[in-house]
Amino acid sequence: MHNYMILLIYLSCAWAVACGVRAQTFPVKPVRIIVPYAPGGGSDFVARLCAQSLQQQLGQNVIVENRSGAGGIIGTEAAAKAAPDGYTLLVVPISHAANISLTPKLPFHPEKDFAPIVQIASAANVVLAHPSVPVRGMADLVKLARARPTELTYASSGSGSSTHLATELFKMLAKVDVLHVPYKGGGPALVDLIAGQVSMYFASLPAAGPHLKSGRVRALAVTGKHRVAALADLPTVHESGVPGYEYIGWYGLLAPAATPAAIIARFNAEANKFIKTKEFSERIAADGAEPTGGTPETFAALIRSEIIKWAAVVKHSGLAGK
Repeated sequence: MHNYMILLIYLSCAWAVACGVRAQTFPVKPVRIIVPYAPGGGSDFVARLCAQSLQQQLGQNVIVENRSGAGGIIGTEAAAKAAPDGYTLLVVPISHAANISLTPKLPFHPEKDFAPIVQIASAANVVLAHPSVPVRGMADLVKLARARPTELTYASSGSGSSTHLATELFKMLAKVDVLHVPYKGGGPALVDLIAGQVSMYFASLPAAGPHLKSGRVRALAVTGKHRVAALADLPTVHESGVPGYEYIGWYGLLAPAATPAAIIARFNAEANKFIKTKEFSERIAADGAEPTGGTPETFAALIRSEIIKWAAVVKHSGLAGK
C-alpha cells in the first residue's frame, strides 16, 4: 500500500510537470477562433482584435473562422464538438446565455460544454434608424410605433442574438410592436438597414461605428445606463423616451469543455495582457466598447447570471421556440 501511494504521487507529479511543459510550449500549430456570426458584426470585430493580439504574443497564426447560422447555434455547436486541445476557441456575445431559453432543444449547453477563458469587453448598443423613417429620437420612435403597430421592422443579427434581445427588451418596456427580421450576422443586418430594407436596428457599437458618420443611418440613442464617450451627444434610451431601459452587451472567449486547465490559464493570461494595453483600450473605445478582462471564474459567473436574466425576458416575450 505504501509503495502504491508513492507511485500515485510520482505519477501525479509527472502529469503536472508534463502539463506545465505543454502549456509553455503551446501552441505548436495555428489556433482558430470561431465566430458564430457573419463578418461585420460586433463578435467578428472583437474576434479579429483578439486574433491579431494573440498571434503577436503566441508567435503562431491565429485564424478567425466565421460559422454563421441559426442565431449563432451552428458555429457554437461546432466549437462545442471540437477537440479540447486548445486549438479551437470561440468568441461569444450575450446571446450565448439566452439561446438555452430561446431554443428548447439546443444541441449544446452554454455552461457544461464550454470552459470560460475571459470576458473581453462590454459595450452598449446604439439604436439606428434608416433616414426615411420620420423620427429624430426615441420618443418619436415610440410614438410612431404605437401609431403604426407592426408596420415598422427591426433587423437583428439572428434570432436570440444580442441585437434581438436588446430590441425585445425595448418592445417590452415601451409597450410597442415592431416586426422582427433576423439576419445571419450584424454585417448583413447593417447592409439592409442602410439600403432601407428595414426600419431600425439596435446595432452593437463596434459594428455600427464605421457607419455612424456616413449619414446613411441615423443614430437615435445608446442602450447603456450612461452615455458613451465615443458618442457623447447621443442620449441613452432611458433618458430619451423609455424610462428604465438598460442593455449592455458583452463579448467573451471560450474553449471546449475538458480543455486542459493549464491551457485555459495560458489563454487567460495572454488575453489579459492585451486587454490591459493602451492600444487595445483605445481601439475598442473608439467604437464605444470598454475592455473588461478578469478570471475564468468571473466570466463563468457572468454567464450564469445572464442565463437567469434573459430567461425572464424570453418568457415574457413568448420567444421560446420561435
